[in-house]
Amino acid sequence: MTGISKAITAFGSLLLAHACYSAHEHSALQTLKAATSSLTSTASTASQTTATTLPADIAIETVIATLVVLLGLVLSTQPLRPIQWRVWAGKIEREGEEGFVDNNGEVIKEYIGNPFQIFENRPGFVDIRKQRMEFAEWVKSSAGAEQ
Repeated sequence: MTGISKAITAFGSLLLAHACYSAHEHSALQTLKAATSSLTSTASTASQTTATTLPADIAIETVIATLVVLLGLVLSTQPLRPIQWRVWAGKIEREGEEGFVDNNGEVIKEYIGNPFQIFENRPGFVDIRKQRMEFAEWVKSSAGAEQ
């Protein structure tokens, strides 16, 4: 992760923690208020509990904090690799290790080099007819040398 993305993620996490604390404090204050009002009211209204919703500023802060955390995480991700194998292999051949450096400047662990190296170094096709003719000539020459 780069410094900017770490800072954005940390700031979003701080906002999210503040929103969670605010929601908890609001809930605790509403519970205390309900308990206090039940002691002072009559028995008929004591069984009724008033459900209050979360204030809009806390809900908005929670949504914004979540979006800021997501932005920080998205900025810290590595660039996506091409989906097609031939495009990815072409990138490897053009750029080498420099094309596969993460945000910290280190080469990605999955970098294996040229994926077509095994195909470029394999022997060519075997010509069976040529080998058969060479074998026949060898047999004739070895048979002629024995006589």
